[in-house]
Amino acid sequence: MTLGASSTTPEGHGSLAVGQRSLGDPSVRFPLWPPLTAGCPVTSTEAVSYPVEVDYAYDRVAADLFSGTPGIASSAPSRGHDRWAPLLPPLHAPGLGEGGTPLVPFGDGLWIKDESRNPTWSHKDRINRVTVSAAVGAGAEGIVVASSGNHGASAAAYAARAGLRCVVLGSAGTPPAVDAFLRAYGAVVLPVPVEARWPLLRRIVERFGYHPVSNMTPTHTGHAFGPEGYKTLAYEIHAELGVPSAVFLPTGYGELLFGVWKGFAELVTLGVADRVPRLFSCEPAAGGPLAAAVRDGLPAARVPVGETAAYAIDCSTGGYRGVLALRESGGSALLVSDAEMAAARDEMARGGLWAELSAAAGLAGFRQVAAGAGPGAGPVVCVSTSSGFKDRDLLAGPGSAEVDPEDWEEIVRRVEG
Repeated sequence: MTLGASSTTPEGHGSLAVGQRSLGDPSVRFPLWPPLTAGCPVTSTEAVSYPVEVDYAYDRVAADLFSGTPGIASSAPSRGHDRWAPLLPPLHAPGLGEGGTPLVPFGDGLWIKDESRNPTWSHKDRINRVTVSAAVGAGAEGIVVASSGNHGASAAAYAARAGLRCVVLGSAGTPPAVDAFLRAYGAVVLPVPVEARWPLLRRIVERFGYHPVSNMTPTHTGHAFGPEGYKTLAYEIHAELGVPSAVFLPTGYGELLFGVWKGFAELVTLGVADRVPRLFSCEPAAGGPLAAAVRDGLPAARVPVGETAAYAIDCSTGGYRGVLALRESGGSALLVSDAEMAAARDEMARGGLWAELSAAAGLAGFRQVAAGAGPGAGPVVCVSTSSGFKDRDLLAGPGSAEVDPEDWEEIVRRVEG
């Protein structure tokens, strides 16, 4: 895919966005508004829904936009999507300081990009600043999202910030931290069976005119504007490391994967970077629609999903975005077991980073590859997507038993392990 320039006059808020185009056929273009929330109406078929992406006037990007790299002074804001507004859709909704998360060295050229430091403790804040902005720009009174995890919590926060109503279609078993977020932000929470979420989402969109920030198509397309928010991860990684040899990412629908690929591809187009790193998608071995699509040479696939505790990425349906990102970056689709993710989560905790099980999939994938031929020379980044507070089993354990301060033998036993 080639990222082209355009001279079309962009809309306000500092954005250079000029329109939408199909990923199935980039020659098929649409105006920037309204955002296409059900994929491309021209190139999609009954079997495959092709997403659209946002195009920009790349020839009008200021030369100093990326002057926050080491050793180069910059007067631009250091935090939040406003820093990158020219290469994002119009930011009509206020932010919460999303992005700017730390890149933590983890030894032997490995770095962890810790997305738990975002406002609602996950990478989803990068996408929801953009999708809620789309809702505001479209004049919607509210948003609706199908999620029992990070996406719903984040969408509720940004809707509250923008003064919009938020309906979250969840399910039983919502993690305690996510449930607390939703209640605090005043979201309307409707727990329903998983298979009922998307039909109900469409009915709410039709009845109330709420803006959908979740997928509405048979194979995954998601929101047209959403993955643009994930590009900022690539910008930040490049600012600190340059171009790493590889990036390993927990993968569900593949939007994060696509966003990181597109961000690096834009850096190449703009002459800021000389290449795109290899990207590795890391899906639960209990499912893995992207791995199935790559294996079978398909634009998207559906698979049955077995038992897994990695609820945040246990998707049965994939989309074309992930296939494109792996192909264009020369990357690979990995499947990681719950045991591998648990080991990676424990390894991160020993290094001071507490991650959700799903969030550790990137490190699990890296350890899997490193045990073989390895990802190649140079620094490697593993993206950790969310906090350990988000796991469903957070409160399942018995907790720490009280100890008698006079029982020295018991204290010694515990200290010595």
